[in-house]
Amino acid sequence: MPEHKHMIIRAEVLEPITSEKVLKKWLRDLTKVIKMKIIKGPYAAYVTKEGNRGLTGAVMIETSHISIHIWDEANPALVQCDVYSCAEFQRGEVVMHLGSMKPKMIEYMMMDRSESISCEPVQTHFHTQQ
Repeated sequence: MPEHKHMIIRAEVLEPITSEKVLKKWLRDLTKVIKMKIIKGPYAAYVTKEGNRGLTGAVMIETSHISIHIWDEANPALVQCDVYSCAEFQRGEVVMHLGSMKPKMIEYMMMDRSESISCEPVQTHFHTQQ
């Protein structure tokens, strides 16, 4: 039976990605880092709706998907990201990849959705770079 791992991430970052082109590259690079294969995308678009302004991106991978939204109006900016895969991946590699946005704080939770939904406790990482 395949894995069904879902990583849910919330981060506060000092240098959010604001370019669709840069976000697409970030998604391609993350996919390589976690050793997955892209089947479509990545896609990115800037959302101008008040209260939800920011950059949204997604990439379909052979084993599911990666999605992200970056609310860049706040300081620090808010990043919400999901990595879902039916193959094993290293959560530390995902956390390290977020480092390019200069995170102040990263919280994440791992869910196993193989036979039922089970959740590990939330992990929090604080960064002091300014």
